[in-house]
Amino acid sequence: MRTGKELIQASKQFAGENPLRSWVEVLLTMLLAGVLLTFISMDRIPLFFRILLSICGGLTYMRMFVIYHDYQHRAILQKSAVAEWLMTALGIYLLAPETIWRRTHEHHHNNNSKLTIAGIGSYPTVSKQRFLSLTKMEKRIYLINRHPATILLGYFTLFTYWLNLKSFIQSPSKHIDSLISLLLHWGLGYLTWYFLGIEGLILVWWLPFFLAFGMGSYVFYSQHNFPGAKFRENQDWSYDNAALASTSYMKMNPIMQWFTADIGYHHVHHLNSRIPFYRLKEAMKSMPELKNVTTTSWNPIEMWKCFRLKVWDPEREEMITLRQL
Repeated sequence: MRTGKELIQASKQFAGENPLRSWVEVLLTMLLAGVLLTFISMDRIPLFFRILLSICGGLTYMRMFVIYHDYQHRAILQKSAVAEWLMTALGIYLLAPETIWRRTHEHHHNNNSKLTIAGIGSYPTVSKQRFLSLTKMEKRIYLINRHPATILLGYFTLFTYWLNLKSFIQSPSKHIDSLISLLLHWGLGYLTWYFLGIEGLILVWWLPFFLAFGMGSYVFYSQHNFPGAKFRENQDWSYDNAALASTSYMKMNPIMQWFTADIGYHHVHHLNSRIPFYRLKEAMKSMPELKNVTTTSWNPIEMWKCFRLKVWDPEREEMITLRQL
């Protein structure tokens, strides 16, 4: 079995994109989102079907976000000026403007599974000893950041507050696009309410974003915080080991695989983020080193097991719960 640079080098054969395929995936997803929003806004359609369409809209936003995330990783459409403008606008629309998203997410990839209380680009994780040394307030903030409600309410906590409001307040000149994103988002929400009423506001605007960001936040959390995940201090850390030992393969049915743009193959993505999302499955099938990894899923029991994990215990070599602590 290959490891280290040899393994990373072997993954590069899957990093080439098909520009036509990339454009088809982008435009198909945006077209679907537009069609769904159009039908959701039609009040002559029965409410039950509009709710179903609104849920599908949220799933489509999640797919749209993963594709945007792939572009920011320079995996697709890097030679297109049109794509640059489109993705910049898409990032603002999805409350993930480029200046804050690319910087924090690249930090996450370069420090995946390292113990940290800062949580830049990820959820904070510290060792048992470090947690016990924190003040009461520091412990409270740490646990709030890892709380299930904080994760599932990602629309408010991660996207509205952390990616936009906090980043703009801390550095207004650097993150003016965060302010633009917030103003545009809430401005369009107001217009939706003005023209379509409260029902339209909920179904056309709020519910799709709430679902997309809540589910997306959980996917991101669970693929790095699961039973069996390994965390390391800086001196013991390696990039390939972090991808395979600290990142899960999230099993999904074909429909959810499509709506999440194959982000479930997360360990493959962390091994080489330049692999386009539509080639992640191919890479996993072709490389035996990528097949024997820990899995997660949407199973409620497994979700609860992930949520319960709070700190890293170096003696047990595993994440533990507050009760175990």
